[in-house]
Amino acid sequence: MEFINPIANQYIETYSNATPSYLKAMYEATIAEHPHAHLQSNWHQGGLLSFISKLVRPTHILEIGTFTGFSTLCLAEGLQENGMIHTIELRAADAIKASSYFEASPHASKIKMHQGDAKEIIPTLNYQWDLIFIDADKTGYHEYYDLVLPTLNKDGLIIVDNVLFHGEVLAEKVAGKSAKAIQAFNEYVLNDERTEQTILTIRDGLTLIRKK
Repeated sequence: MEFINPIANQYIETYSNATPSYLKAMYEATIAEHPHAHLQSNWHQGGLLSFISKLVRPTHILEIGTFTGFSTLCLAEGLQENGMIHTIELRAADAIKASSYFEASPHASKIKMHQGDAKEIIPTLNYQWDLIFIDADKTGYHEYYDLVLPTLNKDGLIIVDNVLFHGEVLAEKVAGKSAKAIQAFNEYVLNDERTEQTILTIRDGLTLIRKK
């Protein structure tokens, strides 16, 4: 997963401290116990999500792709006192596990868990979002983006994960369904006159998107 120089990754984690320390146990439990642990944001990326959320100070956050809830709880760190994060997870087992972590967290009252298909759930959420995190099925990124962009507040921010897709998008000829979908999404966003964006080479690549 982490094709960025592993020595650099280790150095960055050593000299970064934005990740909430109370999440260490759940983070490590997912790595040790979940058969798809690679889907979890890494420790440093969680700190970045927390850091950005604290800068944005959002009232409404939307997360597409909860997994076991590490990224959700990192994003919740910056919520306003009356704020709420709505997070959507397709897989029932992961949604149940995440909910157990949410209930035991300091942010329990600020998290709304939705289990099901994000493409069906998103249109039912009547909010203007200050911060959106997309980290779900890669073939759905284009549709998720078009669904949420009209509901993004002015000066709101979309964060999209896995935009380098294990380095596969760097190949001269991109192969594989998910890699092709990510490459097409990156090109679509680049040419979207409604937004501007920058890609960060953190873990598997993060795109920050701002509505013009």
